[in-house]
Amino acid sequence: MNAPIRKVAVACLVLFTALLVNANWLQAKQAGELRHEPNNARQITERLERERGWIGVAGGQAIASSVPSDDEYKYQRQYPAGKLYSAVAGYYGLYTSAGLERSQNDFLSGEDDRLFVSKVSDLVTGRKQRGGSIVTTLVPRIQQIATTALGNRKGAVVALDPKTGEILAMVTSPTYDPTPLASHDEAAVGKAAQALNTDPDKPLLNRATQETYPPGSTFKVITAAAALNAGRQLEERIAAPDTLPLPQSRTVLPNFDNERCGDGQTDTFIHALTISCNTAFAQLGMDLTDDTLRAQAEAFGFNSTIPDFPLPLVPSVYPPQQLDGAQTAQSAIGQFDDRVTPLQMAQVAAAIGNNGVMMRPYIVSELLGPDLKAISRTEPEVYKRPVSPDVAADLNTMMQSVVSNGTGSKARIPGIAVAGKTGTAEHGDNEPPHAWFIGFAPAANPSVAVAVVVEDGGGELGTGGAVAAPVAQQVMKAALDVRQ
Repeated sequence: MNAPIRKVAVACLVLFTALLVNANWLQAKQAGELRHEPNNARQITERLERERGWIGVAGGQAIASSVPSDDEYKYQRQYPAGKLYSAVAGYYGLYTSAGLERSQNDFLSGEDDRLFVSKVSDLVTGRKQRGGSIVTTLVPRIQQIATTALGNRKGAVVALDPKTGEILAMVTSPTYDPTPLASHDEAAVGKAAQALNTDPDKPLLNRATQETYPPGSTFKVITAAAALNAGRQLEERIAAPDTLPLPQSRTVLPNFDNERCGDGQTDTFIHALTISCNTAFAQLGMDLTDDTLRAQAEAFGFNSTIPDFPLPLVPSVYPPQQLDGAQTAQSAIGQFDDRVTPLQMAQVAAAIGNNGVMMRPYIVSELLGPDLKAISRTEPEVYKRPVSPDVAADLNTMMQSVVSNGTGSKARIPGIAVAGKTGTAEHGDNEPPHAWFIGFAPAANPSVAVAVVVEDGGGELGTGGAVAAPVAQQVMKAALDVRQ
């Protein structure tokens, strides 16, 4: 064989080998990746030809289900409640998904190993494979009242059962209708997605779990917890000047609306929380030190996230870096770089109401097989113990005073003792403050804990007590009406 022929033969051999390697790579190494590629037309057809399980709320009402379609796909996803549950249920479309539709996809689609017996049964009987269904902890009446109370204002509401961690309501505003995103019309889906993705109000964002805000004075319950741990007593007089010069700074901290706390020099610890005295809690924070505040915040769950939570979740933050005196003072009253989610602050309130025990929050109550028989149920689980029962009891007393005698009066429920804390959180120059309220009821044996944030005070230039407390009051009352 002469040299030119030999070169051609070698080249052909190399090309043939490359072809074999490529084919084997595609089949052996990339098959799974390609099969699950969202834009794979065959994969889209396969999953939309299968009857997907439903997502329901407490009581069994379906908030996401599949119905037969009259197009090239066999089933169409539908959301009968529209916007009401979209932050939790999410959507399931041709190429993308969100919420529980995304995180619980394997179970809803029937791929989950827990559905093995059902898959074998379908195989034996020749029946088309079906998905499992999910029952959430959401209570329709509480979810509806929370949505109505928040209205068109930006913000979020979270309601929990302090004893179990069940999420009774989770509302974010503005939100979106998932129905257009589940359409089988690619052009319609693209148009709807573009409108939502470019909306400056971010309706696809779940503000309850994915957005952080300065907590304002709601953080004072954490500072109070640290102070009680350090031996402070409810009737003890603490420094509460009219203004507080901050160290290493030219800043002089005033009280809200230049109000006087106590006699202008000192106030009782409980009354300082009742009227939300800034100077008292800023000084307390400096006395306690930055490290003590951080440790207490982290005991409540700051600077970490809940493992295996089925919705997108960002951590609440107490600044991890060492703070100087002025920064510590600001952090102690929920300013500087403190950032929290509404879910986190609902957990704080719930833990205080539950004698210092924080239960792991959960939103999936039951998993059902295609035959609607229960496969698993979520059992309540202790998550953290951020404060002792004695400290929790003192905080409960202090927070009851906030509602009965102080800034949280608009959260009162006739005939029911309510514990709470207001917050009015500054977040930018010339920007209206965010309005906050956290609390629980009945105070002695709570069955509901809430957190409410209204961005920019809802445009009302109001305080947490004026704007957020009435929302919380309606949500707590609805929960008590439904669950007692």
